[in-house]
Amino acid sequence: MTDVVIVGAGLIGMLTARELHAAGLRVTLIERGASGRESSWAGGGILSPLYPWRYPDPVSALARWSQQRYPELLAEIHAQSGIDPEYARSGLLILDDGNDADVTAWAKRFDTQLETADAARQCALEPALGMPSARAWWLPEVGQVRNPRFVKSLRTALERQGVQFVEQRAVTGFRQQGERVTGVDTDGGFVAADHTVVAGGAWSGDLLRATGLDLPVVPVRGQMILFRGRPGDVRRIVLDGGRYVIPRRDGRTLVGSTLERVGFDKSTTESALAELSTAAARLIPALGACELEHHWAGLRPGSPTGVPCIARHPGFANLYINAGHYRNGVVMGPASARLLADLLLNRPAILNPAGYATDKIDG
Repeated sequence: MTDVVIVGAGLIGMLTARELHAAGLRVTLIERGASGRESSWAGGGILSPLYPWRYPDPVSALARWSQQRYPELLAEIHAQSGIDPEYARSGLLILDDGNDADVTAWAKRFDTQLETADAARQCALEPALGMPSARAWWLPEVGQVRNPRFVKSLRTALERQGVQFVEQRAVTGFRQQGERVTGVDTDGGFVAADHTVVAGGAWSGDLLRATGLDLPVVPVRGQMILFRGRPGDVRRIVLDGGRYVIPRRDGRTLVGSTLERVGFDKSTTESALAELSTAAARLIPALGACELEHHWAGLRPGSPTGVPCIARHPGFANLYINAGHYRNGVVMGPASARLLADLLLNRPAILNPAGYATDKIDG
């Protein structure tokens, strides 16, 4: 018997476990594969939504709360695990978007540092830039984390603190007694718990149908590529035309990503490789001469508007949901975990939970 069982050991599940364990609860994470190896591993680790002003305000509220706490959080996890998540404040240069009034109103609403950048300023910020635009938006506060190292460090820290991980174990159903869930059935047996949290990423919608809830969370494939270069060749996160480059400390540069509704298919395609390679050479011409090191795909937990569900299940008093973060699970993760813990522990909530209810995420 455990106090809380969390279905899904990706970044959202692990951050939720961290919050609940810190509150004194015994927590068990159950993962159908290996912990942190789905969208948490596959994404880029940008600590900002792309084109953040395009999203509903509940997304920006979660992102802003998390952004303000990420440096301290990552330092703590680094100290606890001995594994550096490689946080860097690279800034985000957005070349091609923006109605002035909408963008500046968003920045004021969320107290975000925002500057305009003409062509000369863009090239000064990123000397490797290809064709600058007539004007761009510069968000100097935006950071990034090397998400594969982040999930590894977070898992190590949690294990050292006594959080239990059960991997390669698929949840097959929820046992119910009246208006409560007594635990989860898995392909390796029953796990009893006082509380259950579904944080199953792209699989959350399918899992919850067994409870009578049709949550609109579906897999959306994203393909990315990785180039090997020299440290400092690319300095900034650059976004243009829906494609972005992310420089890592060691000289590697990520380029992404596609948006494909192909079910649970994680295969890669030659057409995406060609499209991303072309975008890379357009944004940073020097990447055309770099070694293409890796090409992979992951499955995002897509929701209709990008707003996640962070709520108690409407039919069960002790079943909770933290799912549907779509493209922004990393940047929204700490706030999502804290809000879920606030709800489960009946504490004052960091944000108004109404915007993340089960009937709100579809707009």
